[in-house]
Amino acid sequence: MSKEIPIVILNGFLGSGKTTLFRSLLSQSKRKDISVCAIVNDMSKLDVDGELISNSAIVEKDEKILQSINSNILSSKEGLQKLDQAINKLLSNNDPDLIIIETSGSCHPMPLIKYFKNHNKVNLTGVLALVDSLMISQDFNCGKNLIPEMQQNMLHGKRGPINLLVEQILFCSHVILTKEDRINNSDLKKISNHINQINPFASIDSIIFGKLSIESLFEINEYNYYNVERLFKELKPVLDLEENNDRPYNLATRVIKDDRPFHPQRLWDVCHQFLDKRIYRSKGFFWLASRDNQSLLWNQSAGSISLEILGTWRAAILEDKEHGLLDEEVKLLRQKLSNELGRFGDRCCDLTIIGDKQQVDQFSEKVRSCFLTEKEIQQWKNGDKFKDPWPKNIVRVKN
Repeated sequence: MSKEIPIVILNGFLGSGKTTLFRSLLSQSKRKDISVCAIVNDMSKLDVDGELISNSAIVEKDEKILQSINSNILSSKEGLQKLDQAINKLLSNNDPDLIIIETSGSCHPMPLIKYFKNHNKVNLTGVLALVDSLMISQDFNCGKNLIPEMQQNMLHGKRGPINLLVEQILFCSHVILTKEDRINNSDLKKISNHINQINPFASIDSIIFGKLSIESLFEINEYNYYNVERLFKELKPVLDLEENNDRPYNLATRVIKDDRPFHPQRLWDVCHQFLDKRIYRSKGFFWLASRDNQSLLWNQSAGSISLEILGTWRAAILEDKEHGLLDEEVKLLRQKLSNELGRFGDRCCDLTIIGDKQQVDQFSEKVRSCFLTEKEIQQWKNGDKFKDPWPKNIVRVKN
């Protein structure tokens, strides 16, 4: 097979909006009958991003067009081996118009670019670096502090998240600024100017809620390897040391799994008291004692948290005396619930927290303290109400 199938990589730091864009592009491909294969890389053992994609109507859990790689960062040696297997599996079943890869937020682009440079079946076209403009505005003075902070790291021989963020920009062909609706236009312009100084070769665009036309991906020329030749030489010794490390840049990951609901007020208080920019990312599925019918998506990056409704718990549907289901549907739901191990049917909390090693344990411990106690569980069962300061209007996840 000749190098005809284009590949686009969605790269970018934790919480920059890659999954939102990824889902939007896959949804467009389905509506417009464009043949797309996809690979999603989620560092969490829970594979939250993979679940969000495969549980939607976008791909209907079809492994022939979607491959999910979790627990390994794609830029690691083992991650690249899994990537190679995934691409070969996809191409053995398909002749797609396009392959889209969503990387983990802690993925360095250079090993991927090097891998595709020598690939004989596909053609790397775009490396899109998604950049959270709200985070850049709040934490890096609209980008002015990016290079100085990276230089300080270099002086002290440190490889931190700031190095990764800058290097993701350096290697990209296109910068996509996300969350532009949450900052003013003058700040957005400052961010663009500072990023342009880091990578003058990359185009810079901004999007809201993943609204990027899939047709625009076919207009991208082949990735320009010449622009990054010097970077390859400079960073190779450093990245060679990191190739076996799935938790680089002083990042730590903690997983919280429990069948209990969160106490809404305690969770609100903990997030406002202990969540800071050292917790780079947390995401997953959960439920609140005050909203026990709703399956919720937790989505946090830096100091920003958003909640979305994934759907209704199966257990809650059966508990509703006016569920309106046919006997066969009730039987099927009960059969599915019989396989659940939790005390509350399919209700559960599965969260991944990623952050600075010195901060992630403290925040994880505080989050765990927000689950209902056994006494509170009995109160919940008795119909007691719990104070809920979270926004009443939460958007539903769109496919």
